[in-house]
Amino acid sequence: MKPQIIIEDHKGHHNGSDFAKRLENAKLYKDSSTICVVPTRGEIPAKVVQNWLGLMTPMNQKFTRIFMIGLEVGEAYSQVVDAILADKELSKWKYMLTLEEDNMVPPDGLIKLIANIGDYDAIGGLYWTKGEDGQPMCYGRPDVAPLNFIPQIPEPGTLTPCNGLGMGFTLFKIASLKKMQEKYGSPLFKTVQVYEPGKGSQAYTQDLWHFQRGREMGLKYACDSRVLVGHYDFTNDRVW
Repeated sequence: MKPQIIIEDHKGHHNGSDFAKRLENAKLYKDSSTICVVPTRGEIPAKVVQNWLGLMTPMNQKFTRIFMIGLEVGEAYSQVVDAILADKELSKWKYMLTLEEDNMVPPDGLIKLIANIGDYDAIGGLYWTKGEDGQPMCYGRPDVAPLNFIPQIPEPGTLTPCNGLGMGFTLFKIASLKKMQEKYGSPLFKTVQVYEPGKGSQAYTQDLWHFQRGREMGLKYACDSRVLVGHYDFTNDRVW
């Protein structure tokens, strides 16, 4: 320890700072109860599990995990949302966090999503499709008509409004899911790949099928490039 001349100061570092603004920005003194839902085929790579063990959850807030094993992914999400909204206790929680078995997340990722969600109905961390030509999971500009899901480049270090997201690490407001269910019923997530003579083919992953309906009823979404998420390729042992 270096020699010091002591002048009394008992107020402490945080009392001498703009603590009210800091705590308001963090949002952790508001209800941050979170249900983390994980669709899985039943086996999750060890490297992914090791990463998840470091995920921080809001201090002194409710947090739980629900695993959906062996279901088609759209069916898994739809069933778990139905169960949450039908449950007397869980339906009152604030957020649902989707976490998929090949995504690796920053330790403070959930904390940042909660702090940054604001008036959005859902925001997701930034991750990319696998492969050398990977694209960011940030689809469609809300200020461009008609409604579309053309991939867009997220702005670095901030929120980028969009029409759709992936669901590898995405935070949803449960109240917004409830509004969607009241308007559309179930399912809220559905994988579609059909062909109708005279109408052509339709193909939607469960995420964009959901987000299209949300955007049609005026819900707002964004990609948060402050939360950088890896996409793990188990076969080649590489994180994209």
